[in-house]
Amino acid sequence: MIGAAFSMALLCTMLVLRVPMMISIAAAVILNFYFSGAWALTLPQTMISGMSRFVLIALPLFVLAGGLMNAGGISARLFEFARSIVGPLRGGLAHVNVVTSMFFGGMIGSSTADLAATGSIVIPAMKANKYPADFSAALTASSAGIGPLIPPSSPMILYSAVTGVSLGSLFLAGLIPGILLGLSQMAIVSYLAWRRGWKSYSAFSFKEVLRSAWRALFSFGMPAIIVGGLVMGVFTPTEAGAFAVVYALVLSMFIYRRLTFRELYRVIVNAVQLTGELLIIVSLSFALGAGLTNAHVPEALVVIIDIFAIGDSEYLRILGMVILAIIAGMVLDPLISVLLPIILPTLLAFDIDLIHFGVLTVIAVVIGQVTPPMAIALFISGRIAQVDQIDVLKANMPFLYGIIVFLLIAIAVPEVATWLPSIMRD
Repeated sequence: MIGAAFSMALLCTMLVLRVPMMISIAAAVILNFYFSGAWALTLPQTMISGMSRFVLIALPLFVLAGGLMNAGGISARLFEFARSIVGPLRGGLAHVNVVTSMFFGGMIGSSTADLAATGSIVIPAMKANKYPADFSAALTASSAGIGPLIPPSSPMILYSAVTGVSLGSLFLAGLIPGILLGLSQMAIVSYLAWRRGWKSYSAFSFKEVLRSAWRALFSFGMPAIIVGGLVMGVFTPTEAGAFAVVYALVLSMFIYRRLTFRELYRVIVNAVQLTGELLIIVSLSFALGAGLTNAHVPEALVVIIDIFAIGDSEYLRILGMVILAIIAGMVLDPLISVLLPIILPTLLAFDIDLIHFGVLTVIAVVIGQVTPPMAIALFISGRIAQVDQIDVLKANMPFLYGIIVFLLIAIAVPEVATWLPSIMRD
């Protein structure tokens, strides 16, 4: 237990000092196994076993597909279509922001990738139309959090690899919560638009809807085929990732003709770098989780959460686990892969539905990314909008409260996440 305490203290200290996550976790793993006295024999085997999960093949495929879609000009076409649909609403451009993130999240499944892809288009457009810069950045950061819920989802791929839960079931479980979270953010935008007197962005034009829909027609094919194929059992999530790469490549290079061979090389290099970092973090996380399990940390968590769960309340137990996920998400979403191997035995001990908890974990990561001390999503959007991060944090409070309320509803009503996977199994 002493080794576990020292290793976690070292990990937290290095992360606070902005040491790269991969190096921080590696240092914590080595320290933990040093105290256990058997690290030289078991460390390599533990890391390799963590990597030998077939579902992890989907991760580099969807990362590459997301890079291709981003470089191929997909986000601009989706923005035009969203503008034609919800632009006529009061506060129309803010609604466009949310809808664009919902569309793009269904293609990339990563909040930071969604933020980078859509933020450079939506934030300047909102500022040009007299929306406050801090509000524009805050909304973009929060709406980007919809991406990890709507399949395909990179955090869910990592969750599936760690827990062994069906990735297809996780993808289906996140679909309805992702849509509902987007609608809740649009409701908040409508209220703020009414209070602040914001007008619509443009008059409704059926001709413009048809024109923008035609331009974005092939872009809609990717999420439609992926989600439809998973629902009908046509292909596995890994096969869906391979299809997504081929579809995005053909669409970007030969139909839209926005992707050059030089740009393709850059996209592939970026995908390899990102995937390599994530997979190393996953393998190290398995090793750290094994060391902490040997130190009986999960058993200690069971005792602590049992004390917290007054009257053996399952909801309070789940809430306690979700709070841990939020704290992990405050640092970076890959840190979830560090937390899960530690708390998985606790989840199993309390007989918590792993599919339901998977969706809650992703929502918790979304909350963590817009919450200090790191608030990585607010930092990125603030840089794009050229506004101070503190101002973005203040402007984001209505959306943060909305996500927290949505999380509590999802805890109390698990059917929000489990209904769709259950009917597909039946």
